Amino acid sequence: MTTFNDLGLPEKMVSRLDELGLTTPTPIQERAIPHALDGQDVMGLAQTGTGKTLAFGLPLIARMQSYGQKPERKTVRGLVLAPTRELAAQICHSLREQVDGTPFKVGLVVGGVGINPQIKRLEKGTDILVATPGRLIDLLDRRALTLQSTDFLVLDEADQMLDMGFIHDLRKIVQWLPEERQTVLFSATMPKLMNEIADAYLQNPVKVQVSPPGKAADKITQELHYIAKAEKTSLLIELLDKHRDEAAIVFGRTKHGSERLMKALVKAGYAAASVHGNKSQGQRERAIKAFREGEIMVLVATDVAARGLDIPQVRHVYNFDLPNVPENYVHRIGRTARAGMDGAAVAFCAPDEVDELKAIQKVMKISIPVASGSPWMGMDEPAKKGGGRVRGRGRGGPRGGGGDNAGQKPGGGQRNKRRGPPRGKRGPKAA
Repeated sequence: MTTFNDLGLPEKMVSRLDELGLTTPTPIQERAIPHALDGQDVMGLAQTGTGKTLAFGLPLIARMQSYGQKPERKTVRGLVLAPTRELAAQICHSLREQVDGTPFKVGLVVGGVGINPQIKRLEKGTDILVATPGRLIDLLDRRALTLQSTDFLVLDEADQMLDMGFIHDLRKIVQWLPEERQTVLFSATMPKLMNEIADAYLQNPVKVQVSPPGKAADKITQELHYIAKAEKTSLLIELLDKHRDEAAIVFGRTKHGSERLMKALVKAGYAAASVHGNKSQGQRERAIKAFREGEIMVLVATDVAARGLDIPQVRHVYNFDLPNVPENYVHRIGRTARAGMDGAAVAFCAPDEVDELKAIQKVMKISIPVASGSPWMGMDEPAKKGGGRVRGRGRGGPRGGGGDNAGQKPGGGQRNKRRGPPRGKRGPKAA
């Protein structure tokens, strides 16, 4: 069995990993770390929850040990770019654990908080800086830092940065970076634009892959409920009541919808909080801290939290609304079954979410087991039988889940008309 000591890491780093109870590298760590330690550019393809942070973080910290002096004023030696504040904060927390007791400092710059304190902290120079693209550009425009001395760059969750429209920011940032540098890129999927990013940032990269894109962790059990939109909240409460003492994340599609759902859960007696784009960074951090420490048991979130949370005690993930981007389903359910634990993922599908469900199952190359209800009319696959009570049958179930006038007032018109903007214009904006 491979150990961290076998990967060529400095002895002090291996000792620190032992202190944290980490002795055996994950497959992505085992494959990526030796190449990164050799100074090669690396392109890694791995699903969420596979240990990518240490796969790039340990070589980055090892690089810091090669310097014999502190960083110069306003300089950054190692830069990590992440798409969301939550993911950036999680990366920063993990790296700070690894450098505890050393002279190395890990800085964090994200939006949603005051920029002036960040400018002041950057004046002394930074060993490792974790940043979101937008805030980094703001700081560069203000000349609060320089990247001319940055010789180790990490692009984490690069596919999500593309999904969120950061392609122009990435093109701008690369102009501030020196050509002579080492770059590590990690992504869960490989969209077409990734080739452009790879060409701009990487030189002759070593490609490592540990699992095909769209594959969920093996220890996650999944189930699907066909249910009318109006009945989703009551079903969620019914299912949550079965595991009140276990942490659960509930994913919604929109900021306002997630906030309403959180308030409904609080009213129903659950210790719940929400994380979405209308919350300040301080509010997000307090909610996540309370969730991590067990003060609240249910966290309602949009996709801003689909990749940024690493909380091993999360046993349940609910897709209250199915995501518009099918790959985000994989990232959402990857918030459970972490650190070798088991987890359960439950998805709700209303009549107007059939297309999203089809896209998810196509990406994952599976058919999610049905726990209740029947496929809505127009779906290609036959109905499956499963446990749980039947809700919203596809052809006029007793609770109004699916008939021709489902969800309509008496005398209502056509059903299943999609509301809101076209599919391609939803998704990241909702976070």
